[in-house]
Amino acid sequence: MPVDEDKYPTESGRRRFVKGVVGSAALAGIGTGGAAAINTATQRSGVGGGITQYIGIENTDGPAPRGMPIIPVEVDSEGALKGVWPEVRTETEGGQEIQVAEMDLGGVTYSSTWFQYCGVQNYQGVVPDADQDNVLRSASGPPYSWQQEEKEPGSKLFVEDFSNYESWGNGIGRSGLGKPASATWRSQGDDVQTLPVQVLRSTEVEKMANGEGQYSELPGTVQNFISAATQQGFIAWLNKCTHFCCVPAFKAYGDSAKFNAEDEVYCQCHQSVYNPYSPVNKSFVALPRPGE
Repeated sequence: MPVDEDKYPTESGRRRFVKGVVGSAALAGIGTGGAAAINTATQRSGVGGGITQYIGIENTDGPAPRGMPIIPVEVDSEGALKGVWPEVRTETEGGQEIQVAEMDLGGVTYSSTWFQYCGVQNYQGVVPDADQDNVLRSASGPPYSWQQEEKEPGSKLFVEDFSNYESWGNGIGRSGLGKPASATWRSQGDDVQTLPVQVLRSTEVEKMANGEGQYSELPGTVQNFISAATQQGFIAWLNKCTHFCCVPAFKAYGDSAKFNAEDEVYCQCHQSVYNPYSPVNKSFVALPRPGE
């Protein structure tokens, strides 16, 4: 491939490094393929997975292959933010009873398989009936000064924490586009891997939910889902870049301006960009969870 056709921006300096990683991964796959074929004859390959339809925030630039999946948000009676987990039921698959987390939300099949990529399929929190609550809690080491100053890691995120969302700014891009926070979800316990989540409150989300202005042109399926999956202007998504599984952020990094991403979700690793105000309906091959 000629250099000028490389998908990575010139400023990133990532071409040689990433191609080397991808190439070595491909070679490693040759060595493991035979072992994988043998294992399939002696053990179950896992639970769930396969081609999955989901709704996520759109990938608009960089090497990421698709958007990041949206997590529906609800507000409890105390004003705390929670991520909605799909309803759990038991099904029979291949003669085995398995737990499935799936529900209809705004006419869309919302499923735990939305989050089964980048190794997350192995996390305890995505097991359908895992003993985890769904509260969105402040992450440790967030990139936002307001969160560092006002929230303890692991503390609940409340609606009142975002009271200035219509005017909030941090010197990156334009102010007034929404107030973000870094969160964890279904990740309580010292030995439980953290599901990283980005939470955002914005008037744009309110407009999306109501189908106002430019959002009147959203496909009906997407708009109905957004209406059901957002509350009081809050939207959230699993914050795992679909490229190499890094953790991006909305309006957090000054160097995002070099890639015209200062008002979007930017991944510092390889310059992938996502638009939180452009929800899309996509499909991908979800990885199976470990066998039950």
